[in-house]
Amino acid sequence: MTQSAWITLLALFASVSLLAFALQGYFARALAGEKTFAAYILLPLERLIYAIIGVKPDAQQSWRAYAGSLLLFNAAGILLLFALLITQGILPLNPQRLPGIEPGLAFNIAVAFVTNTDWQAYAGETTLSYLSQMLGPTTQGFLSAATGLAVMTALARGLAMKEAATLGHFYVDLTRATLYVLLPFALIFAIALIALGVPENLSPSISATTLEGATQTIAQGPVASLTSIKILGSNGGGFFNANGAHPYENPSPLSAFIQIVLILALPFALVLAFGRMIGDRKQGLALACGMAILFLSLLTLSLASELQGSPILATLGIDQNASDLNPGGSMEGKETRLGLVLSTIETIAATATSNGTAMASIESLTPLSGMAALFGLLTGGIAPGGIGCGVYGIFLYVLLSVFIAGLMVGRAPEYLGKKIEAYEIKLAVIAQLLYPLCVLGLGALALTLTTGIKSLSEQGPHGLTQMLYAYASAAANNGSAFAGLNANTAFLNLTLAATMLIGRYGIIIVVLAIAGSLAAKRKAIPSPGTLPTHSPTFVAMLICVILMFGGLSWFPALALGPIGEHLSFSNASALPTQ
Repeated sequence: MTQSAWITLLALFASVSLLAFALQGYFARALAGEKTFAAYILLPLERLIYAIIGVKPDAQQSWRAYAGSLLLFNAAGILLLFALLITQGILPLNPQRLPGIEPGLAFNIAVAFVTNTDWQAYAGETTLSYLSQMLGPTTQGFLSAATGLAVMTALARGLAMKEAATLGHFYVDLTRATLYVLLPFALIFAIALIALGVPENLSPSISATTLEGATQTIAQGPVASLTSIKILGSNGGGFFNANGAHPYENPSPLSAFIQIVLILALPFALVLAFGRMIGDRKQGLALACGMAILFLSLLTLSLASELQGSPILATLGIDQNASDLNPGGSMEGKETRLGLVLSTIETIAATATSNGTAMASIESLTPLSGMAALFGLLTGGIAPGGIGCGVYGIFLYVLLSVFIAGLMVGRAPEYLGKKIEAYEIKLAVIAQLLYPLCVLGLGALALTLTTGIKSLSEQGPHGLTQMLYAYASAAANNGSAFAGLNANTAFLNLTLAATMLIGRYGIIIVVLAIAGSLAAKRKAIPSPGTLPTHSPTFVAMLICVILMFGGLSWFPALALGPIGEHLSFSNASALPTQ
């Protein structure tokens, strides 16, 4: 790897670490309802919102009422966004006069953005009006991310409280997450993006004549505001079809670097904040370390494969070795202004979280690099995961790790002094089964139907990976696409929407049920036999459990998909040379 690549990696890791540690305290105080510097400006607005919706700041709900409010709020969001999309043709702020969207696609889009998935089976600049972009992807970018933060906050309360029957109030947590966590940072970042060259206007598209004499349509609009919250809120849905590879969303390597830092830093900061909220900072640090190890492992595999380049080109005698003068490696599907290293880092960062932003074509990655991105989705996007959902996603693996450790030593499992019993383990296992049922079940169904097979651009292992990636992205609420798959069909729009709903709300209901159960329990006094869940040994065991579940659930599918494609590439010596 080149000297500049090493400098980029070191600068990235240093920036993410410094920003995560700097923000953890503010996030913990803001989500817990404690006074922060932003409260001096936003507290009147917070009180006004409570007065309008008729909720008191100290209101409490049981876990069932909390889950009910969450589901009702999100269902209303889906219905309102669906109505907006199908009627956008007669609504204002539509200078391109785009028509209303077909109901099947509109439903898929509405579900995608409300569930924080941001799956895009459409081209944004030619499908959504400015009003739809602002009230759809941008607005739901805030609300869907705030929903994940609210669930994380409720889980922290369930672990911290003793013999309590409530978990707080959903609308209070949603309001605080939006006002104090997302809104200030999104505003600052949007201004920075505008300074870097990202447009923010309501002007219609511009027609320009190229040097060859052809006519080119240059789309513009409220891009910076959407790009800001798509990065900060782990959303990923872009204003343009090319997403983060488009120069209006990502003008330069500097803008790309900043976006990658924010994609990673905020989730890591929230993991550390979670430790503060449960009263044990070491627990948050241990979870962050486990996530970092998983992320670095996936990044190492992806970078090594990309820098090695295509084995077919190597067989043909084409030099792909990287140097400072020659980027080398596999540059297919990557923007030359961003380069191989930044593009690869961003791909793994976006798939190891629930972000889904794309600065390169994932389909163009080498098979092993694509598998690294896919495996980040198949584990649920927990390395470090998205805003809020990364914490409660890895928490389910923590429960299973504690349970397995208890079986190994013959002791009742505990976590933070709370007994982990059959009820919690059953729910955690149910959550772990939801992903395979959606991804493998619906993915297999799609591959047996003509409509699913016709959506593939390739056959064999590559085609299998296309379909597997689509359902994995939907289940993990990630939204990135492998490309090459025509997802805008009635069958895929419906089944992918169902996968998004199950992957989002099935997990959330399980987490809230576990949080409610733990909140009602007493805290046991630590003894010499208590398992230290902040130790390096437990972190290693947690990683092993994640890999074990990943191997048991996904290895056969990976072997038939990206691993099989890699092995076929490795046999490229049989190809004729010129």
